[in-house]
Amino acid sequence: MAYLAPSEFVTKMVDAGESKIFMSTRDTVIRAYMAGAILALAAWFAVTINVNTGQPIIGALLFPVGFVMLYLLGFDLLTGVFVLSPLALLDKRPGVTLGGVLRNWGLVFVGNFAGALTVAFMMAFVTTFGFTQDPDKVGMTIGNIGESRTLGYAAHGAAGMATLFIRGMLCNWMVSTGVVGAMISTTVPGKVIAMWMPILVFFYMVFEHSVVNMFLFPSGLMLHAKFSILDYLIWNEIPTVLGNLAGGIAFTGLTLYTTHVKTKPSRERLAA
Repeated sequence: MAYLAPSEFVTKMVDAGESKIFMSTRDTVIRAYMAGAILALAAWFAVTINVNTGQPIIGALLFPVGFVMLYLLGFDLLTGVFVLSPLALLDKRPGVTLGGVLRNWGLVFVGNFAGALTVAFMMAFVTTFGFTQDPDKVGMTIGNIGESRTLGYAAHGAAGMATLFIRGMLCNWMVSTGVVGAMISTTVPGKVIAMWMPILVFFYMVFEHSVVNMFLFPSGLMLHAKFSILDYLIWNEIPTVLGNLAGGIAFTGLTLYTTHVKTKPSRERLAA
């Protein structure tokens, strides 16, 4: 597997964050667009498997194929740059500013959303034969997901909002661990295995991923599911983005950076 020690791969994380901040606007948006599109296609794939087999674990086992593909191709998800870009700022890399981090986040958000929206339209078109009939079982299932994960949270008020935020945190704890997984090995099989495990956990546990939701919820709206754009933004996307940000930084970025880059001196051994 050619495993890298934590001190090595965390340094790679900081280097990656720095490179993303200085990447051109064109390349940042293209890579984000493709990442959003591939992850959306993987979500469609997983929902199709769930509908056809009735076994969600099978969909969860196979969904990571999209995540693996997009990271092996060097594309970027918002959930990943939420963790990587701030590390370059924290490490005081030359020329890295808060404005640069926010610019990177904004461009990746736009690119991810555009890519996911493209696949959402394609899915809605395919499952309705060009919007000439009601959606098939997969389309209906995606519409139901949108309703249950907006109106379902709203029905619980503040408790629903808190639940949504925490699910977003838990999601990016796992997803950003998958991003790190791409850096802990120098071989393709090693990278694939390390990425696959945490993504399987997040998907099966139905945690909230901002980019996956950029596909699921607009798809539901195109298929006339019974929730509104405002429901989607307030009762899913915005809290999910904030939860993804908090969870990725707190559980993955800061912990790894603090203990493997800014390591405290070892305690002195007591004399026998």
